[in-house]
Amino acid sequence: MRKDEIPLLEDFLYEAIFIPDWYTEEVPRSIIYDDPMLYGAIKDFGTRPDDYCFVAEVDRKVIGAVWSAIADEYGHIDNKTPSFSISLYKEYRSHGIGTALMIKMLELLKSKGYKKVSLGVNKENYAVKMYEKVGFEIAGNGANETEWLMIHYF
Repeated sequence: MRKDEIPLLEDFLYEAIFIPDWYTEEVPRSIIYDDPMLYGAIKDFGTRPDDYCFVAEVDRKVIGAVWSAIADEYGHIDNKTPSFSISLYKEYRSHGIGTALMIKMLELLKSKGYKKVSLGVNKENYAVKMYEKVGFEIAGNGANETEWLMIHYF
């Protein structure tokens, strides 16, 4: 990710918010800033040595991102373990792009010497299976009883 693309993380964080099928109301974009743990996934991104991001492009348009940071957010477990986030625009999901992005990020984090990476995910989110497919394991409840904390060990 180029520095001028960092503001796109707000879009991808909003896209990453899991909304169950039964929920019919519009989720306000302000939720990103109203929830400190959610905002933690992008706050000050690009200013710390442990901030990493890859993007996927189609026709020179960024359509997805995977990023990791040691930050106070839903997947945070300690100050040595990066938290992992990924998001794609809806029309680009289910085509293997997300899996490819995740594998690329996992390879980078392993090469940097990290022992593990974590993430928080809603228990109802279909992405749980995708995370398991690339090696994440459920470690227990996350920030609350609706979330899983998942860890990938290297």
